[in-house]
Amino acid sequence: MTDSLRNSPLHPVHEAAGASFTDFGGWNMPLKYGSELAEHKAVRGSAGLFDLSHMGEVRVSGREAGAMLDHALSSTLSVLKPGRAKYALCLTDAGTILDDLIVYRRDDGAEGSEPDFLVVPNAGNIAAVHTALNQRASGWDATVEDESASTALVAVQGPRAEAILAHAMPAQAEQLAGLKYYGHLTLSLPTDAGEVTVLVARTGYTGEDGFELFVPADSRQEAGDRGSAVWNAMLQAAEAADVELTPCGLASRDSLRLEAGMPLYGNELDTAHQPHASGVSFAVPAVKEADFVGKAALVGADDVQEVLVGLRGEGRRAARHGYPVLDAEGNRVGEVTSGAPSPTLGFPIAMARVAREHAAEGTSLQVDLRGKGEPFTVVPLPFYRRER
Repeated sequence: MTDSLRNSPLHPVHEAAGASFTDFGGWNMPLKYGSELAEHKAVRGSAGLFDLSHMGEVRVSGREAGAMLDHALSSTLSVLKPGRAKYALCLTDAGTILDDLIVYRRDDGAEGSEPDFLVVPNAGNIAAVHTALNQRASGWDATVEDESASTALVAVQGPRAEAILAHAMPAQAEQLAGLKYYGHLTLSLPTDAGEVTVLVARTGYTGEDGFELFVPADSRQEAGDRGSAVWNAMLQAAEAADVELTPCGLASRDSLRLEAGMPLYGNELDTAHQPHASGVSFAVPAVKEADFVGKAALVGADDVQEVLVGLRGEGRRAARHGYPVLDAEGNRVGEVTSGAPSPTLGFPIAMARVAREHAAEGTSLQVDLRGKGEPFTVVPLPFYRRER
């Protein structure tokens, strides 16, 4: 690792747990603690514990914060209710994707209170999103503040995630049980370092139920100390509740999100492609009154030449990012954006951007795996959907 990589505020915890590390978006993050396959299966079967402190946290507040975000991002955020979150895209003037985000509304909506939003960009795009929002806030009564450096983020993902958090916060178990998907609450978590106020969001990136816990620094403790306390509190609660909770790294996070058909910035999403070619057209409303950045460039963009599809491998060899996709005659018709063996399903899966005429479900294609065509079939996304 180079000196230029940033460590998570929870880095000492990961070192003590024997994690191996990797460069991700300029951060030195845990890749895995032992077996990435075991970590993947733990999330599908019980629960996994993730450090997501490399993600960004940008606060947008002020009287016109909602209207400003309507202008700055693809989704309509001004109507977002307090305690709710929404997926959104930060687009370029050309309508391509600068980043994909989740936006949380933090104020209580009381009369006289000002709107307060938390925008969460991807690790490698924090500076770009912060800059874009600052520029787009010009002329609006809205303030943009980057709180990333003073915030830790811990996630508990899996079918037993709620049981763990309920044990950690028994007085608030009923509130947790009533929290809907893409909802959030501000709760007090008892830890060995004292009570820690956390924003608990029922969001995630694994295809399972789960929670993300945003841990801000305060005047007494830095984010790393508080984040480590929250991390340990989750492990202690799981042990007390007799629930398996496995620390997980980025390797399992990637295979989990691929099974769930969730895009990754730099793979499915980038500044070279618009949303309709990237599987995220749902984040661009068909009708939106606000004149948001990139809107004009998206006129007629649903008639794209390439679209994102799911591919199921018919053999045992997995496709990888960047591998060419071929038709039956061996002509190149697309490119794999993400691919791996699926631990849950037992066969190779991939997402790929392919020519529209080859995108129909059931179409037989090939992926060029180092000079040899391997058979794949177009299938619907996601590959895996949890039982609810």
